[in-house]
Formats: sequence, structure tokens, C-alpha cells
Amino acid sequence: MRTDCGCGCGGDATRTSAFVRPRFFAGQLLTEDDLSLLVEYTTAKRRLHNRSLYGPGVICGLGVTCDPCGGGTVAVHPGHALDCAGNDIVVSCTERVDVTALVRERRISALGVDCGEKCGDDADEGGRRYGLYVQYQEHPVEPVAPYATEEPCPSPGCVPSRIQEGFRFVVRCDDSEDHRHNPGTRLLATIGDLPRADRARTRDRRLGHYADALTLASTGTGRTFRFDAADAQRYATAFAWLRDNAGGEGPPPPPTAREMTEHVRGLAAAIARFDTHDAAGQGQLRQDYPDLATVSEARGALGTACQRLRDADMEAAWPDPLRRTLAHAVVTETAARVVPERGDPDAPLEVRMLAQGTPLGHALRVEFRADLALLREWLLGRLDQTADLADCALRQDVAAADVPAPLPAPPTDSTEKATIAEAQQIAEAATALGTAMTRFLTDAACATLNPPCGDCTDTDVLLAHVELDGCDVVRVCSATREQVLPGGSAYGEWLPKLYRLRELAERVCCQPLPVHRTLPLPTEGPMARPYADGLLGDWPRGGDLEEMLSLLLTPAPGETPPKALHEQVYTTPSEVTDSMQELARLRTQVADLTAAVEGLRSHMGSAETQMTQLEERLGERDDTPDPAPGGGADQTADQAPDGTDEPPKPPAKRTRSPRTRHQKPGETP
Repeated sequence: MRTDCGCGCGGDATRTSAFVRPRFFAGQLLTEDDLSLLVEYTTAKRRLHNRSLYGPGVICGLGVTCDPCGGGTVAVHPGHALDCAGNDIVVSCTERVDVTALVRERRISALGVDCGEKCGDDADEGGRRYGLYVQYQEHPVEPVAPYATEEPCPSPGCVPSRIQEGFRFVVRCDDSEDHRHNPGTRLLATIGDLPRADRARTRDRRLGHYADALTLASTGTGRTFRFDAADAQRYATAFAWLRDNAGGEGPPPPPTAREMTEHVRGLAAAIARFDTHDAAGQGQLRQDYPDLATVSEARGALGTACQRLRDADMEAAWPDPLRRTLAHAVVTETAARVVPERGDPDAPLEVRMLAQGTPLGHALRVEFRADLALLREWLLGRLDQTADLADCALRQDVAAADVPAPLPAPPTDSTEKATIAEAQQIAEAATALGTAMTRFLTDAACATLNPPCGDCTDTDVLLAHVELDGCDVVRVCSATREQVLPGGSAYGEWLPKLYRLRELAERVCCQPLPVHRTLPLPTEGPMARPYADGLLGDWPRGGDLEEMLSLLLTPAPGETPPKALHEQVYTTPSEVTDSMQELARLRTQVADLTAAVEGLRSHMGSAETQMTQLEERLGERDDTPDPAPGGGADQTADQAPDGTDEPPKPPAKRTRSPRTRHQKPGETP
């Protein structure tokens, strides 16, 4: 279907193409514009191919060596280079370049600034360092006198008829632009600050250990867990170690505390599985596994170990706060749910979580809620700042995730129980955000395989680094300049890892979206749920996606390191917040005053209209004849109203209508 909505939305383009070439036909009147357009088209296409297919740098030659005569001069040998605009720079013969004169010219143009280096007697040993660059130049040459034309403003004098391509040498501080593009830079631009991304990913992995366990514990209430040979072996090993090492005086050292916590978790999981069975089931388990006859003694060993671990320096034993909370939950939940005889029948959810090796304490639930809010906020923030998003429904799915509200910090060693609804909500949110995290990282990694077109801001091509001592060149180094590579300098750095990335992309990118599938529950009989090995370990990351991310972010030998995105988090002070609230109130008052003024203006307009109408009525009344002065018929004109001989005073002036007053018959004007 065709939309016809213009360029950029699938319809016909409404703007002229960047490349327009002339079209000739018989009988056409050719002008200089037609011929110039042909030259501009071919030149622009050649430059486009140069900068996109090859990139800037030296193609061949252009070696820089010391001048045989010494001094401040070097020799630049013939060669070919491309600048970042795609211009060809060709040096056809050996050029002697006076570096001292170029340095003097640069100092004059820069008002004496010399790369921030000291000079004269204060110069550091080793001299001053500069970069010697070659720069593309165009010069109009071969002027000719144009023929007379009918143009209203003809060109006076001669006009250049040729453009000669050349070059010039310049020296600059060693601040050349690196045109290579590390694919990890684009990945970091998507995922943002790497430490913050690692924190989000680590919390996602911890939640991943609990998602299935929470779902199984909350949906399979009342079901028993299968106790097999692996659980019996774990029970025997952990009980034997705790029986020999749990006792003693004083808190255990950090290495012993870590090992003791692991054995407490393993033994507590085995006993919690045993506690999910009724009396008949436990009797059958004792017959199948004779070691379970010592369950009461094992509970005592767990109580002794938990007491010693409470006095241990958990911060030294578990420097990572995420694993420290897990270890604290192991101790707290084991002491509350497993150590008492017959366990804790009032907390079936917590016992079932311990049976899987994933204890769920009050403090851990508080952290889980905070982690879910952090994950959702981080994903939404990155999606809002990502311009290369290809998973179109990802942001909507993240925004729709139902994250439980945060909880206040719990008291120390709190054993408050969780509800089934809370466990299900945490499990569903962890599953949804964990799947979204995988989708986001996959999308970010796959987008890095498309190299961007860089902007050209520096067209000078570095030839060599030169070191001056006084007025003499003492050393020349050309080893670090850019070289033109097949596929361009922006793509050439990927060559050592390109084939492996493409192989991984075939298995990671363009695949169906990942869907989290919960382990199915059996319809009858005990539930077979494996023990969560490695919960307190290093949580290694594996798989094709992790290998792809590691390959992108790990520089190969000689590769430029990826440029991290430096993000600054702004916190609004309370004074600013109060000021903003006061400003909002003032704006509301100003809006009310403005409305009042507008009302007054409306009333004033109505009053002015009424005044105008009243003046018109008064003017019409003034058109009627005035009565005789004095009000009496027998009073003469020379008498005053009081009977004296003084003439009467003139009447007061009255405002009259501007209309023309018609004189009546017999009336004195």
C-alpha cells in the first residue's frame, strides 16, 4: 500500500535529491549551469565513494624523513592520501617542508599560543612536539576574458577558467581526530553508563534465581517436594560438616562463615523438603534414606551454626551487598522455619522457598521490590534515550509491567511472613522485566553491527609527529597516522572480531522474541524441583548474547577502547523544590488577577458604551428652544432678574451635540 505522505514516511519524496545530474537532448541550449552541474555531480559522487568506502588516511607513500641538510626542514615523499571529506591529496614529487616556518606561522595566527608548551630557556627536555598535516587546497587558475553576453551585470575583467587541486602543509598540536569507530562505543551509547548497567543486570540475575521458585512456591501450596538421592547426599555432607565445625567459641572468620552459610543452606533445604511431607511420608523417607533418622540432631546443628553466623562479620564475609542479603536470609529463615521441631507450619510459603535453596526473608522482599522499581526505571530511561530501537513493542511491555510498591526498611532479624499474592506479584514482575532486559540487550548488541556515517569536522591528514629542539627537527614519527583500510577506517577496526560477531548474530539477532516459560507442575505426586546451586556464588554469565556483549566491550590488542557515555544525575535540592512550588502558586495568582483585569476591562467597555448613548440623548435634548431669560414676560432685556439696572450675566455654557443646529423662524441667531 502506498501512503503518498512525503519523504520519510513511505510515500513520494518531496525534496530534491542530494545528487542531480544534467540530462542532454537534441536542440538543447547548453549554459554554464548545465556544464557546471555535470562537473559538480561527478566530483561529489567520487568524494562520497572515497569517504564512505575507504575513509580518511594515507593510501600509499607520503613518508616523512629528516632533511639531509638538517635544520628545521623535513622531506615529504610522493604519495596519495584521502581526507575525511573524500578529497584526493596527491604529492607528485618530494617536498621540502620548513617546519620552523610553519611553527612561526602558527604562533602568529594563534597569538603566540604554542600548544601549551614552554619555550626558550624554560622548555622541557625533549623539545616541543607537533603534528605535521597535509591539507587539500583548490586554486582558481588560467583566467580568460569572457565574451560579451546579454547579462545585466557581466563579469568585469578576466575570470579563472580552471580549478587546480593542490595541497599545503600545516603544523598543529597533536589533537588529530580519530576517525575509527569502535562498535563498543555504539553499544555504550545505548546501554548508558556501564557501572549503572552492570548494577541493573546483576539485580536482574538475582531476581532470575527467584522467579521460578516464587511461582512454584505460591501456586503449588500444599504440594510436597520430591526428596531424592541428591537431596540425601546434600543432607549427609552438610550435616557432617556442621557437626564438626559449627561449634566453637566466638564468631567464625570470613572464609569459614562463607563455607558455613553454604552448608546451612544445603542442610536447611533438605530438611525443609522433608518437612513438606506428612507423618506417613516422613516415615517412608526415613526408610528409604536411613540418614534422615538424625533430623532432630541436624536441627540442633543448624541452630548452633545460625547462632555463630549471627555474631560473624557478614560485611567482611560477603563484601557484595546483594549476596550479603541472601546470606542473611539463609541464617534468619533457617533459624525461624527449620530449626524448630516440625518446622514452621504457619509459614508454608517460606518453608517451600527454603526447600528450593532460595530463602525469602523480610529484608530480601524489601530489596526485591526496590530492585524491580530500579530495573523498570532504568529500562524506561534507556529506551527513552535510545534512537536505534528495533524492538518496537519493548517500551510498551516495560511500561505495562506491574511492579509492587516499595516497602520501608524492616527491623533487624525480622521474620514477617509474605503473602501468596505478594510472591506471585514479585514473580510476575521479575519474569516480565527479566525478559525485557534480554530483549533490550539483544537489540542493543545487534544494532552495533551497522557502522554509522561519521561527520567530517577535521579535513587535515596527519603525516607524522615531529619533535623540535630549538629551531631543529630532532625526530620524526609516522607510525601512528591513519591508514586507509578496505571498508573504511570506521569499519576496519572490526575486522579482527567481525566474523565471530556475524556468527553470533545469526543465532542471536532476528530471532523470535524470548518468552519466559515457567516450569510445569506435575498433576500428581511430589514436585521435582532442583536445588538452586550457585545462589551465593559468582553468577557467571554465559550464552551467545553474553559472548557477543563481551566481544564488543573488550578491546582487542591495538584496538581503540570504547568511549563510555558519561551521564550526570541531577538531584533537585529541597530549596529549589519549595521555590518551584511557590512559583506555581504565584503563577496561579497571576492567572486569577489577569482574569479579574479582563473582567474589569469588559465592564469598562460596557460603561463607555452607556456614556456614549447618554451623551447622544443629552445632545438631542439641547436641540429644543431655551425659555426667555428671567422667566417673566414683562421683564426687559436691560433689567437684571432682581429688578436692578445691571445687565444680566451670560448663562453658563453647556455641552452641545456636534450636529448642525437649524435656526427656527423668528429666532434670533
